[in-house]
Amino acid sequence: MNRTSRASIAIVFIGIMMFSGISICQNIIKGAHLDLTENKIYTISAGSKAIINKLRQPITLKLYYTKTATMKAPDQMRFFNDYFNFVKSLLEKYVSYSQGMISLQIIDPRPFSDEEVDALRYGLKKIPMSENENFFFGLVLQTQFGVTKPIAFFSPDRQDFIEYDISSLIDKVITREKQKVGVLSSLPVMGQQVSSYMARMMMMQGQEPTPAWGIIQQLEEKYDVTKIDSETEDINNIDILLVIHPKELSEKTQFSIDQFVLRGGRTIVCVDPYCIADQAEQPMGQMQKPHKSSSNLKNLMQRWGLEMPELQFAGDRQLALTARLSIQQRPEKIIGFLGLNKNSFNQDNILTANLNQVRTLFAGVLKKRSLADSNDITIQTTPLVSTTAKGNSWSVSSPYELMMPNPSMLMNRFTEGDKPVYMGYLVTGKFKSAFPDGIEIKDKSDPNSEPRHISGLRKANTDCAVVVYSDVDFITDMLSYRRLPLGLGQTPAGDNAALLMNTIDYLTGSSDLISIRTRGDFKRPFAVVDRIEAQAEKGTAEQENRINAEIAGFREELNKLVSSANAEQQKVIGSSILEKRKELELKMRKAQRRLREVKKKEREKIEQLGSTLRNLNTLPGPLLVLILAVVIGLRRRSKRKHYISHKSDA
Repeated sequence: MNRTSRASIAIVFIGIMMFSGISICQNIIKGAHLDLTENKIYTISAGSKAIINKLRQPITLKLYYTKTATMKAPDQMRFFNDYFNFVKSLLEKYVSYSQGMISLQIIDPRPFSDEEVDALRYGLKKIPMSENENFFFGLVLQTQFGVTKPIAFFSPDRQDFIEYDISSLIDKVITREKQKVGVLSSLPVMGQQVSSYMARMMMMQGQEPTPAWGIIQQLEEKYDVTKIDSETEDINNIDILLVIHPKELSEKTQFSIDQFVLRGGRTIVCVDPYCIADQAEQPMGQMQKPHKSSSNLKNLMQRWGLEMPELQFAGDRQLALTARLSIQQRPEKIIGFLGLNKNSFNQDNILTANLNQVRTLFAGVLKKRSLADSNDITIQTTPLVSTTAKGNSWSVSSPYELMMPNPSMLMNRFTEGDKPVYMGYLVTGKFKSAFPDGIEIKDKSDPNSEPRHISGLRKANTDCAVVVYSDVDFITDMLSYRRLPLGLGQTPAGDNAALLMNTIDYLTGSSDLISIRTRGDFKRPFAVVDRIEAQAEKGTAEQENRINAEIAGFREELNKLVSSANAEQQKVIGSSILEKRKELELKMRKAQRRLREVKKKEREKIEQLGSTLRNLNTLPGPLLVLILAVVIGLRRRSKRKHYISHKSDA
């Protein structure tokens, strides 16, 4: 056998060995994977495993995906093929871990088939692709007793939340009875609740009832959510009380909250010194009562060992976010608009340990308050949400300053502190009543009737738990959600909704979903870039403030000059007033030019530092390859010289 034949046979055997090795590896280590992401978002979490372990009946997962039609669809639809493989891979991990309790079916619903009819019957969302073809990409969970729970559509915007959505679906099957959440609010968080007849009438007129807030819709997926009247006398038959923006509540309602807490009812309170979501719809008239946008539960919070000062807000230069207040204005950092990061959350509490990013808007300051009768009462306050150590409180003299805020002025007014400012607390213990002697209630329908006395618990007989947040806007649709394309609804933005959902799950004792929910939507901050920008801004801040003060002084002097001069004087050419006006305008333009130069140098410094950072990140790789190539070349050259020398000696 010649050399060519031996080489050909060797190549064939090598190919067979490679093919066999790949096949063996695919079957033996099929489930093996390496997840290098910081939050392990491609690995089933301990929470999901705990939920799977609670399964006491087999379930079937039916994954509907229009694969045949997608293969010949436009590029924007073919993108879903990779997404489908990701979802399929994740579901297979659920199956492999469930020890036979979960089975998976992959279904390709073709046009006019029984599978397509089933997909529509289960409530999966269809997207028309052509005259006959519809696109489906959803999941149906089915138990052996015929209970079905769907995920109508796997939107790409929710890729980070897929594990939570699937585990939540399984958890709904395990949980036989939904726990009840009562919502008491001065805002229309529950939406416009109308009868089916009224809904049809509104649709005929081209109108739709105002929907509930996104956080309420998300709550309704897992809990039985009911509205609590703001004039209620007694709160019962609920597991969790959610109080949102309790503005000017009557003594009767505050007493009912007080008694619910003392009976051991778990409570979440969101108060706000200035709620953006609660603004007057129309301009205030001359005889109209000023609109109040703040809320507080001062009497009750004092008994819980907390207080929130009026018109005082949490601020932090490091956490301040940039936003545009109007179309005409440039985006500016707003000291009251904070993007809380991982360092802002209590890492020792499961409620907040895995949160990544929460945005707050003009959040208040929560302070611990010593109790006068603390000898016979035990209260433990656990901080949950805070600024960094350089945060501080800032205040305004009137809420009108925040109606059309001046971001630069507010930022200049702010001074850094040396300890965190807290915006969320968990308070536990046996509280005392804020109304130890009860209350008197007068019948409004009969002014001449005698007041009725109501008494209740003076002190809790069981442990109480209350969570207080000093912001309401963080759970509004504006900050908590973003709209999805194709009319697919909305998806959580950051961990705003997760913070409230975690709080409710924590107080109900259901912690399995917490570790899953907070793994999604992880945004890794550019800490080094932010530090570079902060250093550059700090270097020019003093110059900018000085120039801005000069411009403000010139503008004020010019306004005084114009207002004091009459029309005839201004018409006189060469008059001292006109000359003075030109002089002030010239000084103002020069100051503005100097300000632009300072801003330009600041930008150039940031770009220069950014280029240096980029070079430091990109050069090591090529440099290492070059060094390695030189070392290998020198080694080969040395070996060649040694070989030639050895051969010549021989």
